[in-house]
Amino acid sequence: MNLSSAFYKTYQGKYVLLVLDNARIHHAKQVQEFLRKNEEQIMFFFLPPYSPHLNPIERLWKWLKESGIANRFHKDLHAIEQSVNSFLEYIDNHCEEVLQRLGCAA
Repeated sequence: MNLSSAFYKTYQGKYVLLVLDNARIHHAKQVQEFLRKNEEQIMFFFLPPYSPHLNPIERLWKWLKESGIANRFHKDLHAIEQSVNSFLEYIDNHCEEVLQRLGCAA
């Protein structure tokens, strides 16, 4: 399934505001064409350059690196994958902590 069909299947009949950082891929020709074709249904909002403090996912990546990736020996790619999956399972079961770390809850 490509991006267009996944988008239409998921958001059919809805207006979508998509917040993006300024990664080069988000400005790619294919992405811009997709936006032009769907401008009635989707709007891209680009965060200012160099503003990770405005992008909550950056805090989640930092937490993942600190808790499961950085300064740890992983004997192979599978071990890294297991570490990431453990982190994802943890955050799935600790939603309140996730919201607190992202600055969305007291």
